[in-house]
Amino acid sequence: MQISCAFSSIVLYPVLFAFTSSAAEPPEKFEFASVHMGTEWRIALYAADKPSAEKASRAAFDRVAELELVMSDYNTDSELMKLCIANDAEPGKPRKASADLFDVLEKAQRIANASDGAFDPTVGPIVKLWRTARKIKKLPEAKELTVARELVGFQMLKLNAKDQTVALAKAGMRLDLGGIGKGYAADAAIKVLKEHGVTSALVAASGDITVSEVPPGKPGWVVEIAPLEKGDAPRRLVLANASVSTSGDLFQFVEIEGVRYSHVLDPKTGLGLTGRRSATVIAKQGWLADSLTKTVSVMLPEKAIKVVEGFEKAAMFVAVKEKEDSRLQVCQSKAFVGYEAK
Repeated sequence: MQISCAFSSIVLYPVLFAFTSSAAEPPEKFEFASVHMGTEWRIALYAADKPSAEKASRAAFDRVAELELVMSDYNTDSELMKLCIANDAEPGKPRKASADLFDVLEKAQRIANASDGAFDPTVGPIVKLWRTARKIKKLPEAKELTVARELVGFQMLKLNAKDQTVALAKAGMRLDLGGIGKGYAADAAIKVLKEHGVTSALVAASGDITVSEVPPGKPGWVVEIAPLEKGDAPRRLVLANASVSTSGDLFQFVEIEGVRYSHVLDPKTGLGLTGRRSATVIAKQGWLADSLTKTVSVMLPEKAIKVVEGFEKAAMFVAVKEKEDSRLQVCQSKAFVGYEAK
């Protein structure tokens, strides 16, 4: 394992956005946007003509919408929420899940095990409390937090691959796939685009970006990691058949009683992370990059690198600033350098 860590007065704080050449050359580049999962999704693709591009993108967005009905924790009619609500009446009873739901839960459980719960798909009860806390700018009552934390623990989620069933040990448990769902859906969108003959595409949902083959005549899709402060030089990544995800508190945070809390929760404390931080993870699949950024955000960088490097071709970059007046600590895995533009 190689770890590069340094303290610097130059503030780098990763935020992802993507761009490609707009040069008109066969096949042509087309871009489309649609709102799903509470954010704008964007697809950039190369196709022979506009009708085929529109058809492919529409099918990809339809697939994302389909998965939203499976994974949403906001919609009580989603398959995820129906399963959780049914469990309240008969806790621990195995329930049949669709192929999509079982697959994403299996992947989420894999990351939970690898990170010893730094990533946990059963965080629903504390996520609900924290959403209210952010809205009213008041920390949850200690008793409420204790009750919610007793309902959280990936070990209480039992999956049976043979029967494709899901069981939750306690009434009141709530699954939350917010830390993996967008990446999982992006993978599915890329697959649909390929089925429609689109081999070179980019799918972006907020801080989650998944790409397939390189754009025509280019070495790859270029993604910039922008600095926190204007004037600092951004870092560029060049990607193909890969995903990159970032989690941070540059935009999503709340100040309560003088303390800055991130929207990213620590499953063990039930509270948002404090200080300023951002994590960027590159991986072969969107679901993996998405979930590992949450893992990296919560864990100590030295431990997080061990988890990330346990996955083929995965790499990470993390920036942490414990206090406003402290210097930035930057750590990255050795593999991350290989993705940077030369």
